[in-house]
Amino acid sequence: MALARIARANLRRSGSAFGNYASEMDLLCEGRSYTSKFSSKSPYYHVNSKAGGNLSYIPYIKEQNLMNLFSLRGISGTPYYQHPSANTERAPEESELEVEQDEPKYAGLEATKLGEKPRVVVLGTGWAACRFLKGLDTRIYDVVCISPRNHMVFTPLLASTCVGTLEFRSVAEPVSRIQKALSKDPNSYFFLASCTGIDTNKHEVYCEAVNNGGLPREPYQFKVAYDKLVIAAGAEPLTFGIQGVKEHAFFLREVNHAQDIRKRLLLNLMLSENPGISEEEKKRLLHCVVIGGGPTGVEFSGELSDFIMRDVHERYTHVKDYVRVTLIEANEILSSFDVSLRQYAIRHLTKSGVHLMKGVVKEVHPKSIVLSDGSVVPYGLLVWSTGVGPSEFVKTLNLPKSPGGRIGVDEWLRVPSVEDVFALGDCAGFLEQTKRPVLPALAQVAEREGKFLVELFNKIGKQNGGKALSAKSIPVGEAFVYKHLGSMASVGGYKALVDVRQSKDAKGMSLAGFVSWLIWRSAYLTRVVSWRNRFYVAVNWATTLVFGRDNTRI
Repeated sequence: MALARIARANLRRSGSAFGNYASEMDLLCEGRSYTSKFSSKSPYYHVNSKAGGNLSYIPYIKEQNLMNLFSLRGISGTPYYQHPSANTERAPEESELEVEQDEPKYAGLEATKLGEKPRVVVLGTGWAACRFLKGLDTRIYDVVCISPRNHMVFTPLLASTCVGTLEFRSVAEPVSRIQKALSKDPNSYFFLASCTGIDTNKHEVYCEAVNNGGLPREPYQFKVAYDKLVIAAGAEPLTFGIQGVKEHAFFLREVNHAQDIRKRLLLNLMLSENPGISEEEKKRLLHCVVIGGGPTGVEFSGELSDFIMRDVHERYTHVKDYVRVTLIEANEILSSFDVSLRQYAIRHLTKSGVHLMKGVVKEVHPKSIVLSDGSVVPYGLLVWSTGVGPSEFVKTLNLPKSPGGRIGVDEWLRVPSVEDVFALGDCAGFLEQTKRPVLPALAQVAEREGKFLVELFNKIGKQNGGKALSAKSIPVGEAFVYKHLGSMASVGGYKALVDVRQSKDAKGMSLAGFVSWLIWRSAYLTRVVSWRNRFYVAVNWATTLVFGRDNTRI
């Protein structure tokens, strides 16, 4: 190891100095090939010592040619180095690899140059990120979006896809349709990757590509330099550390979650009809348990009750009497809604066959859950919908945190301790010194924040404040103010709740019933991102009304 360090130090001073260490290197390399990379005034060099002791000092052209892999569309970086193994008798030792591992080197996008448009990097493709991307003026900025999914999910209608009321593509909008510059502009990109770290001093984000074995190496890592960074990485479902939740429960946050729920639901229905299945096992297989009485849990329970009453009873007549839905909530269901609306929801769900339970989950097992009072509830399908909290990525960031663990922001959605970094959506919350409450993790909150921030970016961009460290003297205008427009939730059976109060304790109009259901559907149809998806949703609703839900398990 020491000899390798000496060799590297002397080569940095002079290429010819390596000859003085020929005898020492011969001791290390006796009977085999030795290959390494050294810094020099020129690009990478290759030092080759063969068994005979003859040394050559030649440019390492082959590694330089690997740079072509990263030169597409302006991407540059350090090529990935592979040790030659065809002619070696044993694997390189740690001392030989030390030169390679002094510091990680990443391919990626370098910092923008003078005369180029400033680059905005957006982490995420949720409500906040997509609203920001949609309004960003790409005549001023280049934009790079980094996310492990390439689409936005219209989450209020996600529960409908689990039972076939809507098709999955009806609630997913490709991010390249939301911001067309990502697929058309030469210096704007979408990268299917997860952000693993941020260097706010260097203005760089470090990423790991979503990989299925098709890339040259795993994990495939790269970096992207930014002028402005927008963190809209969302949140993760809260499990409260309860054992078995992540292993056995289904969440309802992504399209693939809805697909998994649909597959399990239809699988249980078909398996329960097999001969020899006991009565007890049929009851377990066809018992759907929903944990969490918020809007998502209630809407999913309502969709399930509709599916059971209108489709299961007709197409699975042998087992129709075994299907049950249980909704478990520790407190009150729909706690943010008006009291009269909560009571209406309880009456309607009970009438629709949904069994409501109060309880706290203690443990989750593969076929049953244990409540805090010791009671055991068997299940065939378990859906977990108890709210969201900070993701592991957010927890690892060395940034100030708001109450609850989100990224702390000021009244303009800036992260105050660093330059050119903004956060919004479910991953961000107001710092305590702002004396503002942390806003709930709602789609309308995220969308409103995205709209505010993109107007701020377009404003400072027009005043030449888009480059890194250049917006300090530009006035940012009025702070962000959120006004709640109300809440809506479907409870199944062509019934819904509409609460238009601005806060939980404020007075205002509240509706329940069929008219509310019409308002609910009309509002969501107009809020779907594109006309294409509005057409899909309308057609799906009409098809379901006439022909029923599709029960094909694909």
